[in-house]
Amino acid sequence: MNELLFIFSILFIFGMLLVVNKLIGENGLVAWIAVSTILAEIAVCKNVDMFGLNTNLGNVLFASNFLASDILAEYYNEKKAKNAVYIGVFFVLFYLVVSQIMIFYVPSSIDIADSSMKALFGLAPRVCIASVSLVLISNILDIKLYSLLKKKTEGKYMWLRNNVSTILCNGLENYAFSFLAFYGIYDVQTLFTIATVATLIEAVVAICDTPFLYLAGKIGEKESTENE
Repeated sequence: MNELLFIFSILFIFGMLLVVNKLIGENGLVAWIAVSTILAEIAVCKNVDMFGLNTNLGNVLFASNFLASDILAEYYNEKKAKNAVYIGVFFVLFYLVVSQIMIFYVPSSIDIADSSMKALFGLAPRVCIASVSLVLISNILDIKLYSLLKKKTEGKYMWLRNNVSTILCNGLENYAFSFLAFYGIYDVQTLFTIATVATLIEAVVAICDTPFLYLAGKIGEKESTENE
């Protein structure tokens, strides 16, 4: 069941990213990075078993951020990609503050959500601080590495720069995030397992997102032609 949902998530999330790029363009990609980062902050708190391995649910959403920033770097420019990351980080911080305010409200006698919200958002400060730091570092590093490889290859081998930059930066983010966010909650061996599995899964996801990066270019070309 989880494996089928995982495959569906890849197709649905990356497909919707292309729809956003087609219908809204640059501003849609900026909004995507902000919204998907916040959703990933929530999803990462849940661990599941897939393909006999344990991982968290934030993998595809975080990977979609790298795809969105790569689309911006490839078809718009590096500066716009970086600005999108900064905007995403700002709204994650906004989410952090608002979520903490919500759990400090005293619930009424008929409330049924307070305990669940405290259980979920109680992890938010540590998770968000770790995530905000690493989303900023890893995404900016991804954009710089992607742009560098694009220059070195003279614009050729888009599949190569997409996979190299995404897999390396995802790996860095996964290991650092796992320890910063969950050290003391899980033992060290579990943290290594979670980070390694997440890295392997996101490497597969990065390979899967390559066709979507090419499709984004074709959609963009059609859009440019229609606007001329």
